[in-house]
Amino acid sequence: MFTLLRKMTHNGFLNRSVHTDGSYEDAVKALCLTLQSNADYLQAAKKHPNDPEKLKETEKYLLRSGVTLEQLDGLSVIHVAGTKGKGSTCAYTEAILRQHGFSTGFFSSPHLVSVRERIRLNGAPISQLHFARCFWNVYRSLYQQREHESDMPTYFKFLTLLTFHVFLEANVDVAIIEVGIGGELDCTNILRNPACVGVTSLGLDHTSLLGNTLQEIAYQKSGIFKPHAMAFTVPQPESAMCVLRKRAVEKQCRSLRVVPAVLNRKWNDVLSSAGANFSGMQQQNASLAVNMALAWMNSWSDKSSSIALDKFANNFLQNDTDDLSRVISLDKIALALASCKWPGRVQILRTSIADFYLDGAHTVESVVNCASWFKRASRRASRKFLIFNTTGDRNSSELLKPLRSLDFEKAYFVPNCAGITSIEDLTNHAAINEQRKRCEKHCELWGKDSVLKSSITEALFDVRTCASATSDKVEILVTGSLHLVGALLTVLDPNLTMTSDL
Repeated sequence: MFTLLRKMTHNGFLNRSVHTDGSYEDAVKALCLTLQSNADYLQAAKKHPNDPEKLKETEKYLLRSGVTLEQLDGLSVIHVAGTKGKGSTCAYTEAILRQHGFSTGFFSSPHLVSVRERIRLNGAPISQLHFARCFWNVYRSLYQQREHESDMPTYFKFLTLLTFHVFLEANVDVAIIEVGIGGELDCTNILRNPACVGVTSLGLDHTSLLGNTLQEIAYQKSGIFKPHAMAFTVPQPESAMCVLRKRAVEKQCRSLRVVPAVLNRKWNDVLSSAGANFSGMQQQNASLAVNMALAWMNSWSDKSSSIALDKFANNFLQNDTDDLSRVISLDKIALALASCKWPGRVQILRTSIADFYLDGAHTVESVVNCASWFKRASRRASRKFLIFNTTGDRNSSELLKPLRSLDFEKAYFVPNCAGITSIEDLTNHAAINEQRKRCEKHCELWGKDSVLKSSITEALFDVRTCASATSDKVEILVTGSLHLVGALLTVLDPNLTMTSDL
């Protein structure tokens, strides 16, 4: 990687882009090749997992980029942490508020195909031109104020700062911010006065950073609780719930509400009429999203004049029976939830050669849920294949166990590499080599009918060969990592249309 960096600098790429209006392609190169990657950061962070200076460093870079904490306080924010479902919950919340006529910003991670997916305005990723302009403004400011050669924010931290610039410039009504890892020391937690915060389902993940028990993880996730903010969570194990309650008091939250795990019959009838079909974890995430959206709308209306409220008066419907809010548009919420697209999570992508079942599950519980979903949704008589990878320090053996009973003809173990040339697919070769070694171990763990491939493209070529021998479409489950799902979508659906021409 450092050889490549030196070559880039020698060619004048970085200096040229810093001092001129660099292109989108140059911005992606600078992001991926000159800033510390998430993988490198996580390895370094394990040595000092509870270093309080992390947030101080984020504040330092925020100021250098040209935004003060006081300016950031002016952003109306819904902040969401959790182990499972926080991305889906954020997506549902954003869709509900946008459907009610509010302008929205949405920051999420990771991206599947393009880094621009992480920063959305009114539901759409910002354009390449918009990304490049804002990127180079922020990068230039930070680069010129370095105190030493490596005095630059990490990949995720930079994108967080960039997001704040984009949302402040756009003057969005509300910003929905998904936490990266944890909460207490996550760089998004420089936010000081969110309107409301949410904690999705908790489980054991990133244990080397967050702790080995649910109590420790609940403590880290509840670090986003703030004074006077409304806090929401879903039903949690009592050990975690005790921590959340205690932290809500310590952090002086306005309240902590545990939302119902499922929406009631009236809600289900409305959702069904709109074409929405929620079950299990999706319904729980939708329930949390509905409650946070309603809380934010109430908070907004309290601060707004009656003249401003008149603009939205016809969009709301009194809903006394559910006791969720004093004003609500059931139809708009149902439409938002039914139309919300969140690729790579419990998604079925149908192509001419195969039906792909995509789910970025990467914890034991989420893989168990994924296996149950695949078993319900797939055809009994079809030929079935698995494409799998996982990253970090996750227990591969435990993640593979729930998948063994699904009668896969072959199991492909593949690094998170699309295998096609793309500016968005700039990847650290050292990381790919490390992933390949993990894939070799996955093959050993799986045993018979395991196949090692170097990329998604290679695996798909092999599957196509197998599929040509049958008249019925094969079914392929892709899981273990959202990055792996993203690599597949780079090949099959690069624009994330939820369809494929192949």
